[in-house]
Amino acid sequence: MQVVSFPARQARTHYRHELRTLTYVTLDAANGGIIRNFNSEGVAVQAVAPLRQGQRVRVRFELRFPRLRVDTYGQVSWASSTGQCGICFTDLGPRLARQIDEWIFSSLLELAGHEVARPNSIFGAAVIPIAREGSGREENDGLTVSTDACPAIRIDPNFSVPVETPFTVVEPESNWLSRPISGRTLASLVDGLVVVAALLLFALVFLLIAHELPEWPLTLAATLVAAAFVSGAYWGLFAVFGGGSLGTRLAQGASSSAPGSEGQPYYATERRG
Repeated sequence: MQVVSFPARQARTHYRHELRTLTYVTLDAANGGIIRNFNSEGVAVQAVAPLRQGQRVRVRFELRFPRLRVDTYGQVSWASSTGQCGICFTDLGPRLARQIDEWIFSSLLELAGHEVARPNSIFGAAVIPIAREGSGREENDGLTVSTDACPAIRIDPNFSVPVETPFTVVEPESNWLSRPISGRTLASLVDGLVVVAALLLFALVFLLIAHELPEWPLTLAATLVAAAFVSGAYWGLFAVFGGGSLGTRLAQGASSSAPGSEGQPYYATERRG
């Protein structure tokens, strides 16, 4: 039987960091592979084409989160026929070596944070999960308690809640907007707004045509004439076609849909016990 011998690997004297994501490495111009682990002194690679022990290669790869680009030269310290090899950096500057160590340290801190967040983490051993009665096993209900027991809250058995007599609660009227208005007031308000809007439109058209206002006596007289004309046309239009004005119809519709009596202001009261 043929015995296959592998080259002896050098003993590791420093920590090698294993990556959790695939990181590709370029070796020279015609070879590449995937990084298995690395540190600031060297890198372990699964190469596409096997390398030779003692071979000098150019190593280029990029780390993410945070982003760090490494471009240096190294020497193959051990290699196998399957493409696995270890490369020791030879031309790595002190600044880049420090950046690699800082990147590994930040990755370890992030990994420790994920381990703390896990429900079965060893960092959460001081927390006691709550068990359901009769289930025979512990279940995580989303609640955690400390190991120290808290005193129970005791209620006096002779304590009783007094029963008050029914009363009527009427919400206070904080401002005049919350006060109910009658149908006649609502109709007058709507009709007045329509007439004012028509007068403003008339004034806008007049200014667009004349480009200036006349003397104040003439302006006052024109305003009074326009107000009389618009008011007469507004109410005359509804009188000719029959029915009340727009404000009257709106007030009638509001009073008919209200839960109170028609034509009367409605006050909301609540009876509580």
